[in-house]
Amino acid sequence: MKKTLLHIYGRMAAHYGPTHWWPGDTPFEIAVGAVLTQNTAWTNVERAIANLKRERLLEPRAMLECPRERLEEALVPSGYFRVKTVRVLNFCAYLVERYDGAMANMARQPIETLRPELLEVNGIGPETADDILLYACDKPVFVVDAYTRRIFGRHGVVSEQIGYEDLRATFERNLHKNVHLFKEYHGLIVWTGKDFCRRTPKCEACPLGGLLK
Repeated sequence: MKKTLLHIYGRMAAHYGPTHWWPGDTPFEIAVGAVLTQNTAWTNVERAIANLKRERLLEPRAMLECPRERLEEALVPSGYFRVKTVRVLNFCAYLVERYDGAMANMARQPIETLRPELLEVNGIGPETADDILLYACDKPVFVVDAYTRRIFGRHGVVSEQIGYEDLRATFERNLHKNVHLFKEYHGLIVWTGKDFCRRTPKCEACPLGGLLK
């Protein structure tokens, strides 16, 4: 399995080069983006983040003190903006109450503390929690998304029905727990899934075309 996972990584990396994923200027921006990207395209998240920056709201206490309607308006491009406003505010409240609003304070805690805490925040599920842990806190947690299951299921590496935690564990058991590797691997999966491994796949042009056959 380790050899297979590294081979797939190498094929995608040779095609794309470094992804520098996840986009964001600060750990807090990355965390907010992780919440906003649920059920929407990243281009929509970028528009919402730009609105927050323009309105000087990209700071946890600023969001908590902002009138709800103003924050909702800024988040409209992300879709389901009322739901996402609540989820972002829930994360901001958690960050302020537990870590004085500082992502650096949060990042000092071990994974064993942070992951259960994040999963207790209403609106943060496993994928969002792991996005925050890996990309905003630099913790060696492998992020699994729908593209991961689709790509590795279609190539017969795992069952297409495998659960989130089992799939995450497959990567973490078989790869060196390296933050840079985990970040790049997930970024490459996102790009490959978006460009090629769609519901109707474009196998003939995919960097993984013919893999394991």
